[in-house]
Amino acid sequence: MKKPFRLRLIAALSLLCAPTLSLMAQNEAAAIDTGATAWMLTSTALVLLMVPGLAMFYGGLVRTKNVLGTMMHSFSAMGIMTVLWVIVGYSMSFGSNVLGGWFGWSSDYVFLSGIDETISSGIPEYVFTMFQGKFAIITPALIAGAFAERVSFKAYCVFIALWGLLVYNPLCHWVWAEDGFLFNLGANGAIDFAGGTVVHISAGVSGLVAAIYLGARRGYPKTAMQPSNLVMTLIGAGLLWVGWFGFNAGSSVESGLSTAQALTATQAAAAAGALAWMLIEGFHQGKATALGFVSGILAGLVAITPAAGVVQPLGALVLGAVAAGVCYLAILMKNRLGFDDTLDAFGIHGVGGIVGAILLTFFIRDSWMSEAAAAAGGNWTVMQQLGVQVAAVLIAIVYAAVMTLVLLVAIQKLIGLRTSTENEMRGLDDAYHGEKAYGMLSPN
Repeated sequence: MKKPFRLRLIAALSLLCAPTLSLMAQNEAAAIDTGATAWMLTSTALVLLMVPGLAMFYGGLVRTKNVLGTMMHSFSAMGIMTVLWVIVGYSMSFGSNVLGGWFGWSSDYVFLSGIDETISSGIPEYVFTMFQGKFAIITPALIAGAFAERVSFKAYCVFIALWGLLVYNPLCHWVWAEDGFLFNLGANGAIDFAGGTVVHISAGVSGLVAAIYLGARRGYPKTAMQPSNLVMTLIGAGLLWVGWFGFNAGSSVESGLSTAQALTATQAAAAAGALAWMLIEGFHQGKATALGFVSGILAGLVAITPAAGVVQPLGALVLGAVAAGVCYLAILMKNRLGFDDTLDAFGIHGVGGIVGAILLTFFIRDSWMSEAAAAAGGNWTVMQQLGVQVAAVLIAIVYAAVMTLVLLVAIQKLIGLRTSTENEMRGLDDAYHGEKAYGMLSPN
């Protein structure tokens, strides 16, 4: 029986189009690097895991009456910063220079409207966007550790939204966008592989400014303020360590040699930081505490963050150990100076980030320096790169400090910043959330 003409026509067209369709499928498959995409999807999830890890780390360190309020600082950032990132954050960070390069802008990136089918560097641009968006979440959440137990929840939400738009996004653009001025500073740009300046220095310095501006918690330092749950803090630190492999190794934006190099450096630095802190604390205080051990882990991880892509394992070990020692001294100085950086956001993240961003210069692998020399059209020395690193660190410090102070003053005048005496004594959990972290009463 003869097929209807319509079916015969469709069959003929299918035969004619088959080679074209096959070629299109092959081109699409070639455009997407499935291995890199799988790793970047995994890295994105690992970095997001760091946020509840941070919530647990911070939540275990505050008093029982402030556990939920402190953890909500991290969790609320997941909502606020993601929405802002989708609307304008990605555009401001990775769009083309506007306003003299203060930040970027691209209409295609607003609401992510123009990247629905974009493949970039072998991965869907959506994946890169969401990976970078997790950095925008965790950075303001880190700041909260500096003024925990005494800030209004409403003011905190307004602060991180404005801070993300006016501090994080411009810094991200300067350091990581292809036309950012720090990205192009010197022969091969300021080195910040995964966020030493963009994340840790900016958060640590902003936290310090906020802690000093707000003033100390009532009763500090005379009243004992014991952590509510160090077990939860240790679990949170473990989650942060695991998530940091996505944070650093994912910043290679591939699945290859540089990924392995960054992952190895991350593990080595974290372990060296933990061991160094344990030894220092043992000699100085006669006991190696669990809190000290996890503080050393974080110091090592923070220090290796800007350096993970350029240093070899020996350099990672040195950076981790040195950062632990310097951060330990910074916390001792905080106690002597008397300012109330509640959870040592500046003492670990700010100081550790500065140590890593500057000292990495002395451990850069030869191949990277050779590429920098080629880009410079001649020689490129360690001291020249050191100058670039110091300049980037100072710019990040000054910009974050000034803009944070401006935001704090503005918010204080508009809606108030610090919680009331009554709410502080009552506890932020009940005052702002009407809940208790645990089903029991506590004198703290």
